[in-house]
Amino acid sequence: MKRRVAAGIALGVVLLSVLTVSVFMTDWDNMNDSPENIPYDGDVVDEEGNIDTSSLNYNLLEKYGPLLIVLAILMFGAMIGGVCVAREEVENDDSN
Repeated sequence: MKRRVAAGIALGVVLLSVLTVSVFMTDWDNMNDSPENIPYDGDVVDEEGNIDTSSLNYNLLEKYGPLLIVLAILMFGAMIGGVCVAREEVENDDSN
């Protein structure tokens, strides 16, 4: 096994373990089977500078932050992989 393949497999295992840990650490008790409205009164930050716990910002970034980070890393890897595949296709193009 080449070093590059071993490094890729190790990175995949690490990323999968981080994804698994972040899924199990996220509180899923408030998930329902039907969509709900997010209560929003127009003020995300109160007079003291605290973020309202019912705002979309708080719910996405504070409650589900680890999952968003893992998904961002996966999407970045998909973009880099797409660029690498596109470069290989151009280099191996034998249509001329």
